[in-house]
Amino acid sequence: MAQGSGGGWGRRAVLRGAAAGSAALALPALTGAAPALARGGRPSADWGVQVGDVTTSSGLVWVRSDRPARMVVQTAATESFRNARTWRGPVLGAGTDFTGVTGLHGLPPGEQIHYRVLLADPDDPRRTGEPVTGTFRTAPEGRRSDVRFLWSGDLAGQGWGINPDRGGYRIYEDMRRRNPDFFLCSGDNIYADNPITERVTLPDGRIWRNITTEEKSKVAETLQEFRGAFRYNLLDENLRRFNAQVPTITQWDDHEVHNNWYPGQLLDDDRYTEKRTDVLSARSLRAFAEYFPIRTLRPDEVGTSGSSGGGRVYRVVHHGPLLDVFVLDMRRYRNANSADRQTDDPQGILGAEQLRWLKRELSRSRAVWKVIASDMPLGLVVPDGKTNFEAVAQGDPGAPLGRELQLAELLRHIKHARVTGTVWITTDVHYTSAQHYAPERAAFQDFAPFWEFVSGPLNAGGFQAVKLDGTFGPEQAFIKAPDRANVSPAESPQYFGEIDIDGGSGELTVRLRQEGGDVLFSKVLQPGQVGQ
Repeated sequence: MAQGSGGGWGRRAVLRGAAAGSAALALPALTGAAPALARGGRPSADWGVQVGDVTTSSGLVWVRSDRPARMVVQTAATESFRNARTWRGPVLGAGTDFTGVTGLHGLPPGEQIHYRVLLADPDDPRRTGEPVTGTFRTAPEGRRSDVRFLWSGDLAGQGWGINPDRGGYRIYEDMRRRNPDFFLCSGDNIYADNPITERVTLPDGRIWRNITTEEKSKVAETLQEFRGAFRYNLLDENLRRFNAQVPTITQWDDHEVHNNWYPGQLLDDDRYTEKRTDVLSARSLRAFAEYFPIRTLRPDEVGTSGSSGGGRVYRVVHHGPLLDVFVLDMRRYRNANSADRQTDDPQGILGAEQLRWLKRELSRSRAVWKVIASDMPLGLVVPDGKTNFEAVAQGDPGAPLGRELQLAELLRHIKHARVTGTVWITTDVHYTSAQHYAPERAAFQDFAPFWEFVSGPLNAGGFQAVKLDGTFGPEQAFIKAPDRANVSPAESPQYFGEIDIDGGSGELTVRLRQEGGDVLFSKVLQPGQVGQ
């Protein structure tokens, strides 16, 4: 992998520095209550730091304070912070759950950036808490530098939370050791509809223990409960250490709100007093915007009353000349889940506006590789109850119907606009697999071949494989899945995917890995092709 010329940092040195710095990441208090405003002392950032949506020259730094504080960020080329540049950030207060983001601009491309966040008393800037440090690499400006990133999703699902007996979310340590340029979370960052209890009995009689909080003891309905669900994961030391070293690109999916939700839905779930998903999703999106650094989404753009509000999750993140990442939102603009066999469906799963955006941005992209980060799979049949369907496919192997019509339009555009180097990645189904789509095997044939890779969960129940839909001619080159539903992380490996792009040849290598780092499957793709 490429090294920054200014800092002289290789992967091994970064790992040493991050491991040493992790000692400062003390476990936050387990209370879900708002910070005590009258508490003495100095502001503290016990929840760690994050960096998001990093490009060749910019990035967003996130932090949470334990009380009102001014956020100040310093960046430098070395750990000594000699000749540091100072960025004055916002005052963090109760309106954003004491979280905040500071944008960094004009950074050198392809360099290791060291940063530290200080929290200052708003009334006395001299009173600052202990700085919290992190590091990240900006995207390279030239095509000769390698790129590596990871992806996965599904965290604290089905009641499998932070288990101290297993060392918590230890897969994050496996991923940190891969020292990627960034990590893409494909959604289900939380399971707002899955409470976390103290103990779960496994089929063999063993006891799974969870760290618990008040907010995670029930389904999330209020804004404060959604905030508590996002905050829960930051109790894990592995995740905080990972966040301090690895930038993120984050998207969302159904469990940020409720299983299989769609706009306009009224929940048939006795656990909820608020049954309008429009209200619940607005509250969740507000908390999501507070707890992740996302360039196109700010908390002040998101209402909590059920209106769609401003800001968006879908976006393209440019990672130098080798890579553009197209982050989709298949949740906020979809139509209602149904039997999905209609012959006309302009809204589909993306909505008409997002589809136009995606076609336009794919055509404009000059990156060698266009990775399309989808929060749901394309040809896997994901049911919603006995008669409805949750994703794109509905199991009819014939001509496109329902949401497949929108996918057919997109794939046709990619072929005829000669958009090269498209690769689809996703999570969602709680197992790992690789599918190749080809027109000669398909009912709909006006598209170029492409690959879709699935990897997850990070810390959730494993589930059996679902069926393939033949409309776009998928063929499964690899699959690893449990043989029963909701297999705990103690019984079945968790999964993440890794993509390496070689700066010399431009080749893209996908590796599907399991917890511990073992490679289960790999595929090398060649650059400059419309289809593979």
